[in-house]
Amino acid sequence: MVDFHTHILPGIDDGSIDADMSVQMLQEELDNDVSSIVFTPHFYADRDSIDHFIKRRQKSRAQLEEAMKEEAHLGEMTYHYGAEVYYFGGMGVASDIRKLCIEGTNVLLLEMPFCQWKQEMYEDVRRLVRHQGLQIVLAHVERYIDFQKDREIWERILELPLHVQLNAGPFSDWKRRRKVLKLAAEQETFLLGSDAHNMQTRKPNLASAQTVIRRKLGDEYLKRQEQLEHQLLGV
Repeated sequence: MVDFHTHILPGIDDGSIDADMSVQMLQEELDNDVSSIVFTPHFYADRDSIDHFIKRRQKSRAQLEEAMKEEAHLGEMTYHYGAEVYYFGGMGVASDIRKLCIEGTNVLLLEMPFCQWKQEMYEDVRRLVRHQGLQIVLAHVERYIDFQKDREIWERILELPLHVQLNAGPFSDWKRRRKVLKLAAEQETFLLGSDAHNMQTRKPNLASAQTVIRRKLGDEYLKRQEQLEHQLLGV
């Protein structure tokens, strides 16, 4: 099982505050039968440059790797380094955007704005897919839909050849489960992420979500999900 969206790297964003918490989160991932983790710290173009962000990510990675030296069992999982890139105007033609893809891939985790989507947003996403040749993964899609009073742009974006990621939390919450299962059923498959930030309120939680997905959507759906995860990560 792959956790495609996490904030486990220490001290780089509003996720894990230090390496000790990161190690605890990785242990929780292992306890959830996760075999591969994508580290996706937040990137905001209005706060940071791409090159500076990558330097900060390298520093955070080094801190985590140092802390993991005494935790050999955590080496049973594989790790991938990317970013959760918040939408910014003109990103469709940004020349350095590829640097924010998951290392060794052309896969970009994109966080869209929490507002009514507009035509220029569609154009940027379309350019990322069609002209830059990126494989776009829309982060936590279930969190945007209530903002789309007019769903024309929503539908046009989801019709592009891209992938959607859903957070695990709503699958285990009966108040939100119906909406997220409906979104999942509308997709041939999707990517699952914990969007974990800490060990208190937003801890790694994929196992319970996968149980619900298997029960509601079936084993074949989960097999397609696993195939897509491996395909995107090149493993």
